[in-house]
Amino acid sequence: MISDMLPRLKRSRWQRWLVMPVLCLGLASQAQAPLRLPSLGDGAEWALGEERQLGDAIMAQVWRDPDIIDDPVLLDYVQGLWSPLLSAARQRGELSAELDQRFAWDMVLVRDRSVNAFALPGGYMGVHLGLIAVASNRDELAAVLAHETSHVTQRHIARMFAQESKTTPLVLGAMLLGLLAASRSPDAAGALMVGGQAAALQTQLSFSRDMEREADRVGFGLLAPAGFHSQGAITLFDKLIQAARLNDSGAYPYLRSHPMSTERMADMTGRAQQLGLADKTQPADVMHALMSARAGALTDTSADGQRLLILQAQERPASPMPTLLSTMAAWYAGVVAHMQAQQYLQAEQLLGRLRLALPGSGMAQDRLAWLAAELNLRQGQPARALSELANVSAASAGQRAHFVLRWQALLASRQLPDVRLANGEIDLWLSRRGRDGQVWEMSAQGLELVGDPLRSLRAQAESRAVRFDFVAAIDRLLAAQDLVRALSRQGPLTRAQEIDASIIDTRLRQLRQARREQALQR
Repeated sequence: MISDMLPRLKRSRWQRWLVMPVLCLGLASQAQAPLRLPSLGDGAEWALGEERQLGDAIMAQVWRDPDIIDDPVLLDYVQGLWSPLLSAARQRGELSAELDQRFAWDMVLVRDRSVNAFALPGGYMGVHLGLIAVASNRDELAAVLAHETSHVTQRHIARMFAQESKTTPLVLGAMLLGLLAASRSPDAAGALMVGGQAAALQTQLSFSRDMEREADRVGFGLLAPAGFHSQGAITLFDKLIQAARLNDSGAYPYLRSHPMSTERMADMTGRAQQLGLADKTQPADVMHALMSARAGALTDTSADGQRLLILQAQERPASPMPTLLSTMAAWYAGVVAHMQAQQYLQAEQLLGRLRLALPGSGMAQDRLAWLAAELNLRQGQPARALSELANVSAASAGQRAHFVLRWQALLASRQLPDVRLANGEIDLWLSRRGRDGQVWEMSAQGLELVGDPLRSLRAQAESRAVRFDFVAAIDRLLAAQDLVRALSRQGPLTRAQEIDASIIDTRLRQLRQARREQALQR
């Protein structure tokens, strides 16, 4: 039966990572009694370092999936919701200083239409674009992030694995990835059901009722201190229950992150009523409407999907505010669809209508300036893109999306004085946010453009190292060492080149050690 399913498994990118360890573990468990979840505790039996290492190992595989996208505009928006939740967790004592320091607290976006989010060991968070697209407002999206964050801060992952200390972390990681694959592929889900092992895997990896309730309770408590309306937890629960009825394949995805029980939804409603937070009227949210539209447009990039968005953008608007919001969202999605179809004139016309319909000059207008900059960059007009970016507010100018778009425009302009000046800005950025792979890659391009190939090679290596591709990172550093030797044969190295060479040697030793540790975990 397993051999019959293997050809179908090859079609699943997620399952292709580590499906065989999952199947082997499932077969081995036939001779054993199902393992019980550990009792609630503080997870102290599982060290923070082990949990982080497991998360890093999983993320090394996650980053290889082409459905992981680094869209700066959406990522800024979602991280802007996550940051106050983390701050609230610190203030409430839910997030300890040690956990805060040791875990990564990184987020990735998944190009997937399913309504889902997931937490991974070590403080990694994944959000499906389908969740952003279906959430009606920022409060609903924050409710899911709060729930997932609480799984991490309460160390539910460590609690689950504490009693399995004799099982290697990599096998556990393989199981996590296998179940994550099952949530995205019915074929992979079917493979995991082979031999009647679904119940055993469910027992080992799904959160217990107590853990889910704890995540509900702790996550609910984070919303109001973080500036969100607690009613969002109730309204989104209802959406998730409806989505589960329509889309649930019967598989058991790792961290079924959104509560599916009407009982738990009722519990949230009761908590909100006790705290006087059960007001269902929430203000219109233009920003979320635009970002939700962007998520929807980036989820389905097929020709048919983009054509549908363009048709929806051509519908006549109506006057009531809820309809006007939905109309502006449709126009925003239409601009993105026109851009992806390379219909730039139509995109400009629709963007002009959207700007006229959106009043004021706040953060939402800044997002339209970013959209205009993207449109100009696609048309090969970096000067116009820079002009658009110069008009945004100071608050938006400090965000990563603005930084990335401006840097892309400077690179496209090929104005060397401006690029040299921006290289200093990017060095400062990376000194504070050294785990930003996309910015490292842009730094490499800028350094190559101004004639600094040695530092460019090092930046290329760092862009790969932060995504745990140590083989590629080591290759770039070896190329940098070859360049140092070639430069030294031409004459004495400059002081700056000597410093760069020393940094490259040090980083090469560090990454080789990291590569050895990564190999031992396999």
